[in-house]
Parts: sequence; C-alpha cells; structure tokens
Amino acid sequence: MKPVTPDEKLAAVVGSKPLPRTELTKKLWEYIRKNGLQDKKKRTQINADAALKAVFNGKASVSMFEMTKLVSGHVAK
Repeated sequence: MKPVTPDEKLAAVVGSKPLPRTELTKKLWEYIRKNGLQDKKKRTQINADAALKAVFNGKASVSMFEMTKLVSGHVAK
C-alpha cells in the first residue's frame, strides 16, 4: 500500500512519518488500547482523550466506523 502522511493532529497519536493505512490503523489501535480508550460497556465506541479529540473534530466519543472516516480527513496522500 502507498504510504500516507498524517497531519499534525494525527501525528500526535501515531507519529509524523508516512506509513501505509494498515500500519496507521494498527498504531491508532495500539494507542487506544494502551490508554484504555475503548468503552468498557459498548466495545464499538472509542472515548477520546485530548489528543484523539483533535482528530475526532472535538467529539468526546465516536464509533469504530466513524473513527475510520474521521482519521481519513487527517492524512495526506
């Protein structure tokens, strides 16, 4: 896959070097798990910390599916 470059908001979570979308998603999930941001009751919801809130356009919580769409807005091809 062709690497994509995260913008500065997303780079705060996954780093700033270009990487394929698959790696970007993997790093995002590592961050979510490391910080315990997956909702305990509703596992498809991701609760944002300060860094992810910037990526999620200010939303405190998004679904996994919405997260993918929002992250796409923070990468340059």
